[in-house]
Amino acid sequence: MCTEPYAASVAETSRRMSPPTDRVVAVLDFLAARPAERFGVSELARRLGLSKPTCLGIVTSLADAGYLVRDGVDKTYRLGPSLITLGHRAQESMRVSPTAREALRRLSAKFGITAALSGVIDDRITLLDIVAPPGARPGVEVGQSYPFAPPVGLMFVLWDDDAVREWLAREPTIPLRTDTDRLDRVIAGCRADGYLVERLTPGGRRLYSLMAGMSATLPDELRALLGELVSDIGERVSLREDRSARKRHDISVISAPVYDHYRRQAMVASMHVGASLSEREIIERARAVVTSADEVTAQLGGSKPRWG
Repeated sequence: MCTEPYAASVAETSRRMSPPTDRVVAVLDFLAARPAERFGVSELARRLGLSKPTCLGIVTSLADAGYLVRDGVDKTYRLGPSLITLGHRAQESMRVSPTAREALRRLSAKFGITAALSGVIDDRITLLDIVAPPGARPGVEVGQSYPFAPPVGLMFVLWDDDAVREWLAREPTIPLRTDTDRLDRVIAGCRADGYLVERLTPGGRRLYSLMAGMSATLPDELRALLGELVSDIGERVSLREDRSARKRHDISVISAPVYDHYRRQAMVASMHVGASLSEREIIERARAVVTSADEVTAQLGGSKPRWG
């Protein structure tokens, strides 16, 4: 048997391999296998068999590119938001339809609306995936983000007492007042229903368009303008107990939480309504959003928390 072609092929493959690239891949694969954990340079180097200077150079470059996020307090690293865009582009190129996207597609097709998944990444609310009706232009795109600070982000903390407290302790993007009784009612009502309904208001329509892409620290003039649009946490929430069954209601968004295997909220599934609905139509759509969120939760191996 002649082995020369095989030997030549092996040698050629070896020459084409890039050990520096392999080390970068090893870092990303290691962190991808442990998405809920963070690691410092010393531990990463030890676990991956790298020298500390080499590991530091890798994570610094990846963090600069947004593929990793560095915690400024404890100097640890985790996966970053640039991987979301990268993964989405790969998904498009391979024409893959994951369970999450399929759930959004069914929701969008059933009601002729835009459906989306979003999550909090590095202190910003980031759009992870979106499905719009044929020919529709949603006006937002995957990767678009907003500051995660009051009053924006209520839907990401409603379902966790610790998350609510931590969110309220953040420096608000605009001057706010907090009606504690109203907020308590919002939390209790949304948890009982399993979803959040936001009213459609002229101010609300402008809020997100103004905040898109903005940093958490906003210019004083913009803060003042936003303060005219939203001045109380939870004021745009439409509770079932406040809605009349005989009237139609202007609804902006209906959202439901997605949970991970720690029973912590991982994402939000949303239906962008932007229309006047009857109470029956609101409940019908809200239940459909919850069903979609539950499908994604199941895909993640997650489960809902127990309150009480």
